[in-house]
Amino acid sequence: MLHLLKKAKTYAERVAIQSDGKEFTYGYLNERSDEIASFLLGDESDLNEERIGLLVRPDIHYVVALWGIWKSGGIAVPLSLSAKESELDHYISDSNITLIISSNNCEEQKKIPQKNSINIQNIENINAVECMSLPTLGNDRKAMIIYTSGTTNKPKGVITTHGNIEAQITALAEAWKWTKEDHIPLILPLHHIHGIINSLCCPLYVGAKVSMLGGFNVDKVCKEISQSNYTVFTAVPTIYFSLIEKLEETNNQEIFNGFKRLRLIMSGSAALAPEIHKKWEKLTSQKILERYGMTEVGMALSNKIDGERRPGAVGEPLPNVEIKLEDENGNEIMEEGEIGQILLKGPQVFMEYQNLPKKTQASFRDGWFLTGDIAVLENGYYRLLGRDSIDIIKSGGYKISALEIEDVLLKHKNVKECAVVGKDDNKWGEIVVAAIIPKNKTISEEELQNWCSKYLSDYKIPRIFKFLDGLPKNSMGKVTKKELKNIFS
Repeated sequence: MLHLLKKAKTYAERVAIQSDGKEFTYGYLNERSDEIASFLLGDESDLNEERIGLLVRPDIHYVVALWGIWKSGGIAVPLSLSAKESELDHYISDSNITLIISSNNCEEQKKIPQKNSINIQNIENINAVECMSLPTLGNDRKAMIIYTSGTTNKPKGVITTHGNIEAQITALAEAWKWTKEDHIPLILPLHHIHGIINSLCCPLYVGAKVSMLGGFNVDKVCKEISQSNYTVFTAVPTIYFSLIEKLEETNNQEIFNGFKRLRLIMSGSAALAPEIHKKWEKLTSQKILERYGMTEVGMALSNKIDGERRPGAVGEPLPNVEIKLEDENGNEIMEEGEIGQILLKGPQVFMEYQNLPKKTQASFRDGWFLTGDIAVLENGYYRLLGRDSIDIIKSGGYKISALEIEDVLLKHKNVKECAVVGKDDNKWGEIVVAAIIPKNKTISEEELQNWCSKYLSDYKIPRIFKFLDGLPKNSMGKVTKKELKNIFS
């Protein structure tokens, strides 16, 4: 079984979770998850990788349910609280869920399709029972199915083993120097790798404290940061957009001091434009550490915690991660400055996609996982150019990075947010188009094109601009560029 669960016994008296105004020790996590595991087992000695859905708000119930599923030999399938009924139907049927653990305060249960006839068990109704002898699990046992965000294609179920999860956690514990004295606010959804592994499992692995604050609210987070003894903060780019806007408007010095006290501030799940790095550092005197990961591999690359944190770069391989770049013909790129697809290898890499054997097979070559992400190596650090299928725009024989253009647009003082995609074009293949959320006042298309011409070659300048009130995003705050392309078409 995961060392994460074994180590909890050694931290028994320490506070593990703060949730809904209460504190829960590691000893409580261990005992309550044993009860849940015993309930799930019933008369069985091992669930033998039965799929158990997890539809629980981000509170103490989530943690003990997740641990209980693992301890019983089941596979946890964390479900998104913001998922639509059709999405839940896909997750439930695709992963063959037999039971969903939920809670009394989870109104999202109403979205579970009735046709699935799924047994729903509210965790508050799982009473203390005599704890059974729990199964011994090897690292090769399947532990979790997480569905990809589906920003470019239909969400795929990513199956990870206990060994994969252990490797993901230990690499980050080493690279980011987690200790039992750390304290992190958890503000991210718990159906995605960023929330589950980075924000929850890593601190619990070392005996640290996690404050579960629920969904992101800018005023609540700023108040917490100003009043609490947090040491680590991690979020997605859209959260930093909101925090920067708040900090630019406030005179509350305690909020600024709270962010300045943190030992580590990180960003992930989507690329953070260099312009946002600069704005954040100017406001807080803190340099954000950016990293790169995927549902399929956990985290793979990271800027150095004790070295350079280069805006726009995702750093070096994490412990036990092998990486290489390949060109379009499958040839390994040996020189810096050449663009290629990221290929990864290591114990962190997932086992397989649920019900997609051909997709699994096509995603690996000679043991290397083909990420579909495009990057370039520059002065020892990798810089992400985007997803080949959506962020790399093929126009008139050029390959254009949407992320580069987005960074230029964000430099404009009246651009709050933006997103760049390619629009199909008979002559050029694709043309560059941009969606803009203006700040304070409306900006003209001509003004933005003139602005871009100061920084970009002509072929990179967006041909069409759309001014919107908001960008389409998923529950992690990622812009769903597939949906955005539909707006332009």
